[in-house]
Amino acid sequence: MNGTTRVRPARRTLKWALITGMLLALTVCCLAPLSGAAAKLAALQQSQADTGLAKAGSSADIPPRMLQAYKNAVQHTGSAAPKCRGMRWPILAAIAKVESNHAVGRTISSGGDIRPHIYGVLLNGSGQGGNTTTVTDTDGGKWDGQNNGERAIGPFQFLPATWESTGQDGNDDGAKDPHNADDAALAAAAYLCGHGRNLAKSTQLRAAILQYNHSTAYVANVTTWISQYTAAARAGRSASLNGVTGKARTVLKAALSQQGVPYAWGGGNERGPSRGGCCSPNGVSGASTRGFDCSGLTMFAFAHAGIHLPRTAAAQAGRGHRIPASAGQDALQPGDLVFFGYAPGRDSTIYHVGIYLGGGQMVNAARPGTAVRLDPIDAMPGYAGGARLV
Repeated sequence: MNGTTRVRPARRTLKWALITGMLLALTVCCLAPLSGAAAKLAALQQSQADTGLAKAGSSADIPPRMLQAYKNAVQHTGSAAPKCRGMRWPILAAIAKVESNHAVGRTISSGGDIRPHIYGVLLNGSGQGGNTTTVTDTDGGKWDGQNNGERAIGPFQFLPATWESTGQDGNDDGAKDPHNADDAALAAAAYLCGHGRNLAKSTQLRAAILQYNHSTAYVANVTTWISQYTAAARAGRSASLNGVTGKARTVLKAALSQQGVPYAWGGGNERGPSRGGCCSPNGVSGASTRGFDCSGLTMFAFAHAGIHLPRTAAAQAGRGHRIPASAGQDALQPGDLVFFGYAPGRDSTIYHVGIYLGGGQMVNAARPGTAVRLDPIDAMPGYAGGARLV
């Protein structure tokens, strides 16, 4: 919202020629850490895997209070922008993801107040943060705490002058505060809607995002997140096993029975959830959590059908009839394993596995901080095909 492009450098692809032997089999679902030189290389691979999972566009990466604010804003858009059409919560979520990562790490009160406040860089032409724009102070520091220039403010990163003309009272407390999730979300909805835009039309949605930040790179980033959050919203439907029979039904019933069980790094086996291990290279420990990681869940579910799987996602890709990514997702059937990796056609790069339910959904133990749940396949990066064992 500060009128500049913030392009994060892409991570470099792993140099696969350096990875040999058992290191090729390591994934985010690996059972235990290694030591010595092997551990260092494993750490690099695990870091890449954690990054991939962090990009997954499930609504689970949004703090519940922020998601509530986005949905509340959609419900009140009609009063803030009566002529608006096509506003959806994934649009607001995508903007807030790019602008502030949903205020993750802040405290969000039940009333929507975010503390500490979120500020952008001072727009004084210094070049800090890659921004060379100079914006003269307009609010005397009222909103951004600075009287010698401007800073973008709040989870949607409004400039103070824009907030003064666009701010909304989204929680009906009589105040308009850019540092309040409800107020900021409703203001963003009204701003994007402009003078009666129909955001269901791609051209008008693009125009709205360009108005928010006039950058084609920004538009591409936001629209990618809109697609992923839209897929997550569609996956919110209840699970159905209608028409699923035999061992596939047995596998899916077992997996679905574990919904709500916490993710535990290195956790889970054929007998059920278990305490995980310590630690991922990002410092995430499953030692205090009883639950599943991705391959622990698949081991448990398929054991109910008498099928014994190896411990890692990459190794599981070697079982059954392999379904290549090139065949498309339509080639999947309920009960198939679904894989995600970094390099097409290289099973050694697979970092994640789920169980296909049908309708574009899978049963998934996604990452630390989540629980076993339904996720859309499209919300995970690096679709690498599947495997049919039942």
